[in-house]
Amino acid sequence: MKIFRDFESYNKSIGLTPPLDNNLDVGYYDPPKIRIFTNPVIVDFYRISIKIKYKRKSSPDVEPVSAIFFNTPNLIIQPGWDAEPTYTGMYLQLSKKIIEENRFLFKTYLDYGQHEALYLTDDEVEEVSAVFRLMIKYYKSEQQNFNVLLSYVNVLVSLVEAFYKRQFSTDPKQYNHIVSAFQQSLFDYYNHPISQLPNVQYFADKLGLTANYLGDIIKHFTHKSALENIHDFIIKRAKELLLENQKINTTEVAYKLGFEYPNYFSKFFKKQVNLTPREFRLQAINKN
Repeated sequence: MKIFRDFESYNKSIGLTPPLDNNLDVGYYDPPKIRIFTNPVIVDFYRISIKIKYKRKSSPDVEPVSAIFFNTPNLIIQPGWDAEPTYTGMYLQLSKKIIEENRFLFKTYLDYGQHEALYLTDDEVEEVSAVFRLMIKYYKSEQQNFNVLLSYVNVLVSLVEAFYKRQFSTDPKQYNHIVSAFQQSLFDYYNHPISQLPNVQYFADKLGLTANYLGDIIKHFTHKSALENIHDFIIKRAKELLLENQKINTTEVAYKLGFEYPNYFSKFFKKQVNLTPREFRLQAINKN
């Protein structure tokens, strides 16, 4: 499988304008000039791709959409080969180096998958387009000012955050099933013998989502992070195990929950409940 590690080789392969910089590249799509890949490829850098009035050849009856798509390094993609050459749009490409040096600007959206797109309203398209016009202006100026460029990237990411919240809120039914599936998967996880604690990535893989996307949906609808939801469930299950069978000791409870070290379970429980597992059990016994 072909791997593109730099902007220049990628842009040349699909018919985009040569980049002016190796760490940050901004440009407009010209669909009739874009070449087609017949096989999947890997792009080893970050991309934000805005496609306006985008329509797939394989879905002729579906109305065109305007959306923002994301690419993470090492993600397998098939760039645009199924698209009608009638859309317009812009792209922003960022090296891994620039992300590492300025990670605080980018939050989690760059790590979303291609199928976790942000669908834009007409007003949102106008706002994003306005930001891109300013980015292009400074990108193509004789004296490039990367601080200004990065500031506009930050504005774009802030808009993405606001628009995702709008998308989550506008059609909650589309996302409620993800929240329910996450909660059911957590319940199912502890209905089988386990050897380790679950993490967000495990449930994201089960649901076919990226961990960041799943986490943002869970946070939006439950007002707690996905990890906090996992911890709440573990505590609930721990309390049940401590009270259901008072003959089993806290070490056995720790192993049943997937803790490798019982001492870590005791510290975790104390942090969440303000009591050690033993204190919790004794308090419950005394109340009865």
